[in-house]
Amino acid sequence: MIEAKTVKFIKLGRSGGWEDRCIESENPMIRLGFDNPHHQKCIDGDWDFMNRYWCESKTKGKATETTNQIKDFYTQPSTTMWITFYKRKLYWCFAEEEVVQLEDGSRIRKVVGEWSSCDVNGEPLYVENLSGKLTKVQMFRGTICSVKESNYLLKRINAQVLPEIQAAKDSLANLICSVKPLIKNLGWQDFELLVDLVFSNAGWQRVATLGKVEKSIDLDVISPVTGRRAFIQVKSQSSKDEFKDYIDQFEGMSQYDEMYYISHTGTSHLEEIQLPNNIQLIGLDHMAELIVNAGLVKWLITKAS
Repeated sequence: MIEAKTVKFIKLGRSGGWEDRCIESENPMIRLGFDNPHHQKCIDGDWDFMNRYWCESKTKGKATETTNQIKDFYTQPSTTMWITFYKRKLYWCFAEEEVVQLEDGSRIRKVVGEWSSCDVNGEPLYVENLSGKLTKVQMFRGTICSVKESNYLLKRINAQVLPEIQAAKDSLANLICSVKPLIKNLGWQDFELLVDLVFSNAGWQRVATLGKVEKSIDLDVISPVTGRRAFIQVKSQSSKDEFKDYIDQFEGMSQYDEMYYISHTGTSHLEEIQLPNNIQLIGLDHMAELIVNAGLVKWLITKAS
């Protein structure tokens, strides 16, 4: 369990110019600039002096803000968690309490262990998978600030699922499970149309009109972004021999880049077949997820009613 009473965000250099040296170095650290010539005064804790010093070049408010950020760097204990953002991931660490002044006037605190960009289970903390309430802290215009969403952050680092997230996941799982019987109740024409709608929602475009393609192909589609063309075969249920026959047909069609074989009943025996990367078997479970993700549940309910 990772614990921290205080969490601070730190910007490592102007525009992140020190990030790689602080995070990827053999001697990881947190680093502070501020062009401050009074290292000993900071060590001594003479913050009134530091505030007066900054008032000579800044407004009273800015002087106080700068002094407080420097004070945080010098006085936060080793139990304080420091976070920053680097290469689209959140990094966190704890730092030793000793502050060392470098030749260029900047100050460093050595990291205890190393910076981490993963939770306790080793899952990367990608920015896109974190709440915007937390990630917006990287827009802070200063160097050091408190992290308001510290409770949320610690839960994510400890891989603890928030109750409201778990409730939503349970509801989603129940929804996916509830549409499976509806899929199996569809007639073959409606099931084929449903597959067409799922692929259209994913950005695929039909090359030929549904029902007017080659005898061995139910859907002939192309991705307008990548230009890849796919051969889609839709079955209510299928045998191994039938599936293998379609694989042989696909491999003889040089105009196709991918093949999707879709069946909603009894696909477990088909999953035993070793498939190349450009052939995908989609069974009932996967199809149910695709329908929910595509927002086609209401359409399915209407068709199955």
